[in-house]
Amino acid sequence: EIWLRQGDPTIHYSIPTTPVAKNPVLDQIALYDSPEFISKFTYTGNDLGVTYTKKATTLRVWAPTATAVNVVTYKESNSPYSSGKLTPMKYDVKGTWVATLKGDQDGTVFNYRVQVNGFNNEAVDPYVRATTVNGLRGVIVDLSSTNPKGWGMTKPRFSGKPTDAIIYELHVRDLSMDASSGYPAAQKGKYVAFTNTKTSHNGEKTGVAAIKDLGVTHVELLPIFDFATVDENNPTFNWGYDPQNYNVPEGSYSADPTNPKLRITELKSAILSLHKQGLRINMDAVYNHVSNASSFSQNLIVPNYFFRRDDNGNLTSGSGCGNDVASERPMVRKFIVDSVKYWANEYNMDGFRFDLMGLMDIKTINEITTALNKIDPTILVIGEGWNMGTLPANQRANQLNIQKLNRVSHFNDQIRDGVKGSVFDSADTGFATGKPGSRNDVMAGIVGNVDYSTSISTKWVTSYPGQSVNYVESHDNMTLVDKIKASVKDAKPSDIAQLSQFSTSIAFLSQGLPFMQAGQEFLRSKNGDTNSYKSSDAINSLKWDTRKSNMATVNYYKGLIALRKAHPAFRMTTTEQVKSNLKFSNSPDGTIVYTLNGAAVKDKAATIVVIHNANVAEQSISLPKSGSWSVLVDNGKAGVSVIRKVTGDTLKVAGRATVVLTQ
Repeated sequence: EIWLRQGDPTIHYSIPTTPVAKNPVLDQIALYDSPEFISKFTYTGNDLGVTYTKKATTLRVWAPTATAVNVVTYKESNSPYSSGKLTPMKYDVKGTWVATLKGDQDGTVFNYRVQVNGFNNEAVDPYVRATTVNGLRGVIVDLSSTNPKGWGMTKPRFSGKPTDAIIYELHVRDLSMDASSGYPAAQKGKYVAFTNTKTSHNGEKTGVAAIKDLGVTHVELLPIFDFATVDENNPTFNWGYDPQNYNVPEGSYSADPTNPKLRITELKSAILSLHKQGLRINMDAVYNHVSNASSFSQNLIVPNYFFRRDDNGNLTSGSGCGNDVASERPMVRKFIVDSVKYWANEYNMDGFRFDLMGLMDIKTINEITTALNKIDPTILVIGEGWNMGTLPANQRANQLNIQKLNRVSHFNDQIRDGVKGSVFDSADTGFATGKPGSRNDVMAGIVGNVDYSTSISTKWVTSYPGQSVNYVESHDNMTLVDKIKASVKDAKPSDIAQLSQFSTSIAFLSQGLPFMQAGQEFLRSKNGDTNSYKSSDAINSLKWDTRKSNMATVNYYKGLIALRKAHPAFRMTTTEQVKSNLKFSNSPDGTIVYTLNGAAVKDKAATIVVIHNANVAEQSISLPKSGSWSVLVDNGKAGVSVIRKVTGDTLKVAGRATVVLTQ
């Protein structure tokens, strides 16, 4: 039996146990998952955490298993533990405790001290919006005072259709750390670098200016919430997939991490600046695990509630990070949904990329998309839908269940590996790099993994093409260039550039949502590093001087993006449109040829033909009909301008090349 006291009254539960032995952790889990507990302690209010006014601040924390809770305030961020002033919290409703601090508390340093399981634990408010350096204590802030000049909720125009987006994945430090970035020393590796939109090096655009010039619609930032691994006083590189305080910006990217408000203002300034440049902003959201389960604030306040356990009471680790967040529990789900809403509302975010979404449950993801749709229906939601973890198969928010997910797109590893070979085997090749047998996987991606026909085998099936995030490079695994070097024997620099252009053209011209890693357009290399999550800036930073020497590839990428934007035939939104208007042709081995019916989707081109020739040798390709054709992509060039005109019903296509013709 477990007894819980929340002031008044005393609440008693009987927990079923095995006759052999009792496991306190499993007993506690059984309590949390019991209908009685869920009914009595699921809080639905919108005031968890800090509610600030100039006259008073109210704090509410969910701690149903606690016997006492105090707010502890400190005069300074580094005041000793013993100096904290305790304000008792009163048990209120549904397992929550409440206290009010009178007067203007803007800047007050605070934590909670929770008496639970016979211990007094001090924890940061799980909903905290500002912290001291390295996130060890919370800070009450007047959020209105963190808004930069000109701050508002306007954003660049966007249809909200995933097929109209082109996502550019970027790490905050990578943008500005290299000597060739053109950023002054005070801005390197910081949020403020994003407000400098006119940087250059040797006469060529760098940084934000170069990203804008490329033509992408969304910049996706690797984790910018407060993560644990990096000392904010002495920053080093880390991807940041180790959450500590979910609703606080990471301090290592701030000019002064000891100033709780500054990092908020700086991040908002970065977002405002990018919005003014016509670039929307997505954030990488990591709700599937935390940095350290035992010291995580939620675990200190409600032990063993926030994480999944196996049948022996041990933490599961489908994430590979030592713990899995139990998103299926009502108050965990509420926390995640509330957190995403907070970022959308307070920081005007335009999209979210969910790390290891397959570890989360379907209901939570659908509640997130429903909430975001009410805030702004143009917000994008994408995620890693890998099939993993210990949830029942029918509850996982993964690729196999994507048809149960509303307004969600998943990364398409079928086209990724189909084009360049398995990311888990550096020497493996794909269709673009010499493996004709990968043709089916590429064709599946070309149709956005919709249920196209029995002739194409899809490893997972989308409800509509926009649910397929088509890519050949991301921060994970080798860059495309490094993969080509590792898998294509004796590849010369010219071959690498050609294969980069060819591989990317397949993904960018496919039906779905195109995605690229920063620097992919100028042949970014990480010297073969397959997992650079904590490698040096020398490995990870963007080498902007290589952009100038690879401008032909930059312009090719730029042309593909412009072509995609100009022709709705590349951006079909329904399965039926794809099935009716995209037709594959018989073609030689090592080639893929398909025709798009532009007229049916109100494209200015009545017919578009796309030819991918993965052979080293030139191939003769039959066109769907004779006549005059305009060539828009060929011989290392791409765009909306006509390169040349051809006539007839056949065309010679160079090896390792894509050709696009219109009529």
